Amino acid sequence: MIDIHAMPHIADIPRVQAELRGAEIALWYKGEETSFSELDQRSNQVAHGLQALGVGPNQRVGYLAKNTAIYYEMLYGCAKIRAVMNAVNTRLAAPEVQFILSDAQVSVLFVGPEWFGMIDQIKAECPHLEHIIAIDSAHETWPLYESWRDSQSTNPPGVDTEDDDDVIQLYTSGTTGLPKGVMLTNANYNSFFEQAGKLEWASYTAGDTVMNAMPLFHVAGVNAGLVATAQGARTVVLPEINPAEILDLIESEKINHAFWVPAVILMLSQMPDFRERDYSSLYQVFYGASPIAEDLLTLAVEVMGAKFTQLYGLTETVGGGTYLPPEAHNPSWGKLRSCGVPYPSTIIRCVDASGNSVPTGEVGEIVIQSGFVMKGYWNRPEATEEAIRDGFFHTGDAGYFDEDSFLFIHDRVKDMIVSGGENVYPAEVENAIFGHPEVADVAVIGVPDEKWGEAVKAIIVPKEGTQPTPDSIIAWARERIAGYKCPKSVDYIDALPRNPSGKILRKDLREPYWEGQERRVGG
Repeated sequence: MIDIHAMPHIADIPRVQAELRGAEIALWYKGEETSFSELDQRSNQVAHGLQALGVGPNQRVGYLAKNTAIYYEMLYGCAKIRAVMNAVNTRLAAPEVQFILSDAQVSVLFVGPEWFGMIDQIKAECPHLEHIIAIDSAHETWPLYESWRDSQSTNPPGVDTEDDDDVIQLYTSGTTGLPKGVMLTNANYNSFFEQAGKLEWASYTAGDTVMNAMPLFHVAGVNAGLVATAQGARTVVLPEINPAEILDLIESEKINHAFWVPAVILMLSQMPDFRERDYSSLYQVFYGASPIAEDLLTLAVEVMGAKFTQLYGLTETVGGGTYLPPEAHNPSWGKLRSCGVPYPSTIIRCVDASGNSVPTGEVGEIVIQSGFVMKGYWNRPEATEEAIRDGFFHTGDAGYFDEDSFLFIHDRVKDMIVSGGENVYPAEVENAIFGHPEVADVAVIGVPDEKWGEAVKAIIVPKEGTQPTPDSIIAWARERIAGYKCPKSVDYIDALPRNPSGKILRKDLREPYWEGQERRVGG
């Protein structure tokens, strides 16, 4: 369990663990090891370096790179001077990255070599961006991270942190297509740690090894390392998802705990030696963020022999919400399609349009009340008021509770598509496609996909006398938005169904594709 009294703030984690077990290994990355003492000292250096560049409380610091162990040095360094870590989705297109850096008013950006060209291209359009620091590879004008870091003092910066300090900002797209920065505070994480620490899935022993394979621009990726380090466990950080490497590391590094989205579990199951691998060290697997096929889940449990726990939560709730415990994965329970029961001090309801709880078995919007609900959306007061009403965060997901108080996700109130753990909003994709010279109208929906849970499909009304090909539609979109948001398939229709006010009836469009699918979305 995480000692929240000794570590009430994110900044306290490396200091306390350095005092308890300084010489033990905190982070492993590509064979390089970082001790808890080194993590504490290096985060102090980052803090001093950022202060020297003019970064102060509540200022956002950007990170655009693959997963690295040094991300956590930067995160803790920011926290120690009350600054905010803002990792950017590496799969975004240049205009999307430019929007986020500008919206967050990022003045210092840490960037990996794969994105040097992109940042060179857009930096003039980021009015607040003053300093760029290169990760992993030298740049002709930007300082190299290790050299910059190592020129700073290892002494603590001496800044008193506060409960209400934002520590992490992660961007989640809005239904209008404009990303929103989710502000997560020390108090949010304190509540998350306190509640998760009472559950088996998040209770580690000092010296355990945790795999951190999910991207650090997702709350699940960030949390994997934070929860591990806060309990004195070792975190094995993977730069990106590689199923062969994951299987190798399970064996070579004796992984005890891991979080994977269902798409990764599917990739692992398709490896030719999946059944022959040694999973004896693997104690717990957590999964969530998108649908998982029941057959795949049953296979993974059988082959890996670990305890499986499903997690349902959102960026806006620090990833917290419900959990489906290992014992409920017994098919005889009939709960495999459930996302579980609420965290210990969390209230979850399914409500109607007036905010009243619906009866057991009836579908309503899922709303969450907890200490880990975000402070709000950065510079979006109206969006914050819309999302948090009467003390409850409105998830936009629809579901119901069964007679045993297990929550089942039924459908989405909003139109968001979850594909491989990534959130895709139809309005943004439609906007990208609509300018195609042969497109008269377009609607985007999510359809069932065995690998990704949901796949993006575009339904096109062609302009009269034209026959746009699927390849041309997809290529057009790919030039304007991130690849994972682009449609995987294209269908054609004479006219889109709309209500009297002109809104596209997406439910009508989705229905033929989802017919016979018991579970519409995942946890």
